[in-house]
Amino acid sequence: MKALLMHRTAGAALAAMLAGAATAQAPAPTPAPAPAAGGFPSVRNEDAVYRAALAKRAATLARLSPVTDAVLAKPADGDWLHWRRGYDGLGFSPLTQINPRSVGGLREAWAWSLPVSANEITPLVHDGVLFISSGARVQAIDGANGDLLWQYIRPLPPALNNGAAAILKNMAIYEDHLFVVTPDKHMLALDIHTGKPVWDHEIVGSEPGSPRVDGGALVARGKVMIGVTACVTYKGGCFIVGLDAKTGAEAWRFYSLARPGQPGGDTWNGAPLEERFGGSVWLSGTYDPELNLAYWGIGQTYDTGTLLTPRPGQSGVSNNDGLYTDSTVALDPDTGRLVWHYQHMNRDAWDYDWAFERSLATLTVKGQPRRVAITAGKLGIFDVLDRKTGQYLFSKDVGLQNLVKSIDPATGHKTIDPQFDPKGGESALICPHAGGARSWPSTAYNPSTHIVYVPLVESCMKFTRKIRTAAEIAAGGSDLGWVVQTRSDSDGNIGRVDAVDLATGKTVWSMRHRAPESAALLATAGGVVFEGSRDRMFRALDQATGRILWETRLAAQPSSYPITYSAGGRQYVAVVAGGGGADDITWPAMSPEIETPASGTTLQVFALGPR
Repeated sequence: MKALLMHRTAGAALAAMLAGAATAQAPAPTPAPAPAAGGFPSVRNEDAVYRAALAKRAATLARLSPVTDAVLAKPADGDWLHWRRGYDGLGFSPLTQINPRSVGGLREAWAWSLPVSANEITPLVHDGVLFISSGARVQAIDGANGDLLWQYIRPLPPALNNGAAAILKNMAIYEDHLFVVTPDKHMLALDIHTGKPVWDHEIVGSEPGSPRVDGGALVARGKVMIGVTACVTYKGGCFIVGLDAKTGAEAWRFYSLARPGQPGGDTWNGAPLEERFGGSVWLSGTYDPELNLAYWGIGQTYDTGTLLTPRPGQSGVSNNDGLYTDSTVALDPDTGRLVWHYQHMNRDAWDYDWAFERSLATLTVKGQPRRVAITAGKLGIFDVLDRKTGQYLFSKDVGLQNLVKSIDPATGHKTIDPQFDPKGGESALICPHAGGARSWPSTAYNPSTHIVYVPLVESCMKFTRKIRTAAEIAAGGSDLGWVVQTRSDSDGNIGRVDAVDLATGKTVWSMRHRAPESAALLATAGGVVFEGSRDRMFRALDQATGRILWETRLAAQPSSYPITYSAGGRQYVAVVAGGGGADDITWPAMSPEIETPASGTTLQVFALGPR
C-alpha cells in the first residue's frame, strides 16, 4: 500500500499515513507509475477527490490540541484520555446521548480490522481522533467515520511474530505525544499529529526470563509511569518506572517487592533478594492531582515456597507477609517515593492477587465524606481506603469466595479458613478459581449513585501447592496448581454482573447468564452500563435494574476495555473484539459449547441512527 503522507506545517497539517513502512516518515515524492500485477502499468489517481480526502484528514489532525496537565485532570466530556477515561479510574463517561430511551437505536457506525494481538486493548480519543495499538501497529483513526489518519509500524524480530502474542492494555497521551509500549518492551513517544517517533526507551531487555511490559502507561506531571509483569524467575521481582515525558530518560524506579534493609524488607521469611519473585503490576495506575499521589496495585508471588518453607538455619517460618505483594502502593510521581502502602492480603499462596484498578471516589463513611480508593482482588472482596493516608475504612464481599473466614473491621486483615491453609501436596476445593471471581476486566463506578458495577465469573478450583526443593525455590517459578471446577450450587450460569451500592453495602441487582464475563464494564451518565461475555455478546444494561436494553453479537469475544466518546456531536461506543488473553485458557472448560474464533482482532464502533 502506498504511503499517504501528512506533515504538520505552520498553519495546518499535511499528513502521514504509512501502511507498509516500518515507521512514520517524512514526505516523499509521488512515485512514478510502476507495473501492477499481471504486468499492466498502474498510475495513482491523485485527482480532486483524492486531494479533498487528504485535506479533510489533514484538517482533522490539525485540530488536535495539546493535552496539558489541566486537560488530563478534567477531560472534555467527549474525550477518553486515560485507561479508564479519567485519572480517577472509574470507567464512567458523562455523555448522555445514549440512554435507556435511545439505546435501542444503536447500530454499527464503522469497523476496523486490527493486527492480531493478545488483545485487552483500550483505545484513547482526543478531539475526535481515536488512537489504538495492536500487534506491531499504532494507528490514528477519524473517530467519526473510521478513516485512517496515520499509522506507525514497529519493526520487530521474527521471533515476536509481528506482536501477535503481545498484550498492550493502554496508551497514555500528554501534550503532543502519544506514549505506547511495544511488543519488544520499549516505551515510545509518538507525535500525535504524524505518528513520527519522538523518543524510544527500552524498559527491560528481552533475555530469557525477563519481565513482560503489558500493564499500561499512566502520565502525570511530566512523568510517564508503567509497571512490568510476570517476574516468575526474574530475581528481585517486578518494578514500576517513571520516565521523563519530554526525553524518555528514566527518572526513577520503584521495586514492587520490598528489598532487604528497606521498610518491609524483613517480611520475606529471611530470603535474600535474588530469591524473591513476582509482584507484577498488571494494570495501569490511577492518580489524584490534588494529593499528587499515583496508586498502583501489586500482584502476588508465584513461588510461595519462599514465604512458607523454613529456611536453612531457621527453626521455623519468620515474618512472611511478603510486602508489597497484594498491596496498594501510593507513589509520588515526581520521585517514585513510596508515600504509603496497604496490604490487602498477606502471604497470598493461592494466586488471588489484588492487582486491579484503584477507583478514586468520595464516599460518606460514618457520617463523614472521605476521599477513598476502592479496589477488589480476585476474591471479589472490595476494600475501601482513605486515599490520602491509606487508612482502612471498610470491605464489601460479593459472596463468591470461601477462603476468607472473617475480616477485621478495624484493620481489614483477612483471616483464612484453617482448612485451606496451603499445606504442600494436599488438594482443596476453594472458590473462586485463581482466574478470579473478577480479574483484569475492570469495574465501572457511577460517582452520582455510588454504585460499582462488577464483572464476575462464578467458579471454584481444585487447588494444590507443590512441594519443591530448596534449589527449586531459589530458582523461582511457580509452585501453584489449579484445576477449574464449577460451583457445587451452580445452575449453569457462570457469567454475572453485580451492581453494588458502596454507600450502603447492598447489592442493588445481579444479572446472570451462561457465558463468563470477558470485558471491562463501561458506565455512563446516560444511565446505561455496557458489558460483554465470551459468547461474543455485547450488551447495554439499564444501570438501575440490570435489564438488557440492547445487545449485539460481535465478530469475536470482547476481550478488551470498551469506551465511549463523541465526534461531530455524535456519541459513539467502541469495543475491540478478539481473544488471545489468559481467559481464553481458563474459562472454556466451564462452557465448552461456546466456540470463539481462533484469531482476529477488530475494532467495532456503534452509534445511534442508521448505519
